[in-house]
Amino acid sequence: MIHRILIPLLLSIILPEIYLDMHFLRRHFRQHFWWRLVWWLPTVVMVGYTLILAGLHTFAPADVVWLKVYMALFAFTSGPKLFFAVFSLAGYMIKKIFHTTYNYGNVLGIFVAISVIVSYFYACVYGIRQFVVKRVELEFADLPPAFDGYRIVLFSDAHVGSFHGRNKRLLQRDLDSINAQKADMIVFTGDLENLQPSEIKPFVGELSRLSARDGVFSVLGNHDYSFYITADSVVKAANECETQRLERDCGWLLLQNEHRIIRRGADSLVIAGEGNYGGGIFPERCDLHASLSGLLPGAFVVMLQHTPKAWRSDILPHSNVQLTLSGHTHGGQMSLFGLRPTEIHGDPDFGLYEEGNRKLYVTGGIGALVPFRFNMPAEIIVFTLKQKR
Repeated sequence: MIHRILIPLLLSIILPEIYLDMHFLRRHFRQHFWWRLVWWLPTVVMVGYTLILAGLHTFAPADVVWLKVYMALFAFTSGPKLFFAVFSLAGYMIKKIFHTTYNYGNVLGIFVAISVIVSYFYACVYGIRQFVVKRVELEFADLPPAFDGYRIVLFSDAHVGSFHGRNKRLLQRDLDSINAQKADMIVFTGDLENLQPSEIKPFVGELSRLSARDGVFSVLGNHDYSFYITADSVVKAANECETQRLERDCGWLLLQNEHRIIRRGADSLVIAGEGNYGGGIFPERCDLHASLSGLLPGAFVVMLQHTPKAWRSDILPHSNVQLTLSGHTHGGQMSLFGLRPTEIHGDPDFGLYEEGNRKLYVTGGIGALVPFRFNMPAEIIVFTLKQKR
């Protein structure tokens, strides 16, 4: 992850420090070299830390604690300096253009820098503990009558390797809440691990407690493949097989470009699951044709696909799937004034999307590689399917 954005990251760490040194430190501490050296010390540490992580050539360290420490250091040192420098520079330019006597960008920059520190602390300490159960009623004109009122619980993006120490209780809370819904079906839309299957093993007992009348169904996400580790093909293949075995050990029915039929008398509902849709970036393992092979044209299908981008790119134009359930985006892990960073690309990223009688729901999930949530709580979704009258 770090090596992919190394240059922009280094610039965001170093350039604000140079600006602050030129405009403030040299002016006020010209004769106090040691004060300036102490001020520069966190930046030197951040540059070194960044280069070490970038040298790993993996998406993240095997122990994500090192990544959490890095994010915290950035949020409390380089991040606030970056925001202050941007606002201060903007204020300085306005001052020069309009010949004013005071740089109001400094005041605004201080306010924003403090806000960044407070927000990050809140998101890492309190934001990750927030949890909601959303109840969503979905109407379909072609829903088989026997499935009117059918209830499905969706959860996604557990990233169980990030539930360390006391945070393990958060995962237990989420799983208890899922079971408490007494749903007809539980579905999981991928990213059970961060990097490797060894993260899942300590949680198999907890995960296997999930229970529903028609079972627990799952698909794999981009993190459930060996995309983010540096290893030969044999090790990667073994890891992927181990991840799949562990999901099955949990009692889940893992769908890999296949489907199952749920029956209620003469009526039926299809639960299908694709491999991960890569979109040219992530592992490309989806096969829509295989997932729906052998189904009659009028079948009512609930599709599990980790990546919501697949809905408009593949599922809508090449199938008649009525309901698609996804995760992957985490809702950007933050929302500010209703805006999310994952909205930038214009793809579905959070909540309900509709095209005629066909629907997509993207959940923000219950976990993340780096535990951080600001106004974007962990969530499970309880769907009730209804016939459109």
